[in-house]
Amino acid sequence: MKIEQLYTGCLAQGAYYIESKGEVAIIDPLRETQQYIDKAKSNNAKIKYVLETHFHADFVSGHVDLAEKTGATIVFGPGAQTEYNIHSATDGEELKLGELTIKVLHTPGHTLESVTYLLKDKNGKDHAIFSGDTLFLGDVGRPDLAIKSDLTERDLAGMLYDSLRTKIMPLADDVIVYPAHGAGSACGKNLSKETVGVLGDQKKTNYALRADMTKEEFVEEVLDGIAPPPQYFAKNAMMNKMGYNAFDDILKTGNNPLSPEEFEALANHESALVLDVRPQSEFIKGHIPNSIFIGLNGQFAPWVGALITDIKQPILLVVPEGKSEEAVTRLSRVGYDNTLGYLEGGIDAWKASGKEIDSLESISAEEFEKRANSSELNVLDVRKDGEYKSMHLENAQHFALDYINNQMDQIDKDKTYYVHCAGGYRSVIAASILKARGYHNLVDIAGGFGAIKKTNLPTTDFVCPSTL
Repeated sequence: MKIEQLYTGCLAQGAYYIESKGEVAIIDPLRETQQYIDKAKSNNAKIKYVLETHFHADFVSGHVDLAEKTGATIVFGPGAQTEYNIHSATDGEELKLGELTIKVLHTPGHTLESVTYLLKDKNGKDHAIFSGDTLFLGDVGRPDLAIKSDLTERDLAGMLYDSLRTKIMPLADDVIVYPAHGAGSACGKNLSKETVGVLGDQKKTNYALRADMTKEEFVEEVLDGIAPPPQYFAKNAMMNKMGYNAFDDILKTGNNPLSPEEFEALANHESALVLDVRPQSEFIKGHIPNSIFIGLNGQFAPWVGALITDIKQPILLVVPEGKSEEAVTRLSRVGYDNTLGYLEGGIDAWKASGKEIDSLESISAEEFEKRANSSELNVLDVRKDGEYKSMHLENAQHFALDYINNQMDQIDKDKTYYVHCAGGYRSVIAASILKARGYHNLVDIAGGFGAIKKTNLPTTDFVCPSTL
């Protein structure tokens, strides 16, 4: 028996490779599927099943491509309806994989078709659960993504309570828990940084598995403090249900080098968004006017999904040398498949062609302190709500990056704003979006609130996030 977690930090997502006697099951694969095919081939094994725990909302799964390339059977839970061929498993159904048995446990709540896959070893002993978004380490899946006119989030939360207590909690304490996500995912609110655990520990430490918890208490606690889902979640879920264009075709189209002249002409003709994915320090020094910064060195795909509202938006890339394929791939993971190409030679080629360059003023926290002590400044804090409430500069305006597209009317184009986040990544994203919308009087504070706290500028008292 071979089990391997294939974890992608940008998405905080875990896919799984299970192998026994030359047969392989892949659980919740990423969009780019060649890695799974290569792994099975190197082990002289054949992919038999592509197991989906549910219709994912935070990324586009590779299930359709993987089945097309390998002939594997796509398995979903009860009631799943798609535009492509699947096996809709029944509750309690057992799938054979070499010497192993995979039992399908229907665990609705996060979504109606959600399942947990219980892996039994060759002796029939319960070995591990692949719990999808039903159970995380430290948390459970949010129950507000599959609401309908006749199905509320409270209804789904009640289903999740029952699923956990009738299907998961009766299992032995030594059963290994392999969840679909870890810390950083928007599919829950308090996920652990750990990505593998055991069920006994979760029974002791996970608030949602308290033995004395009533259903009403569970519903109230699991719904408390859930932020609205990112706008791309519903669109990704639909792609996972309906199918999508082959990733190989997306990569071929998007990984296309363009001269500065071709790049500019295509941007104008297609009304393309210019997305600059270099490190923020390079964007600050010089970038194409009206381009948007979202760097590959951060949580790239989730921020793309949260901030670029049209999933079919034509995109042109400015990338670090050799990073074009990575950028196209990571865009496709969240359904942004309309990349038209990248600027060959990067920003240096753009400069050499004599085309216009813009920049962003960025100052140290020490310089910011000097300016703040000599005059009253307008400060935008673009961190998340919990970060801001925990501790912030006095008189700073909360302007969360997550909702920037809905907040433009809260600021004045004639005023100068000093923008900060926690460390410097999100503030540059925010500044780039504001500049593209005509707000040009912006100053980035390098190092963000982490650096600001080391100055003598007045802040609110610290409030532990767990008490908010």
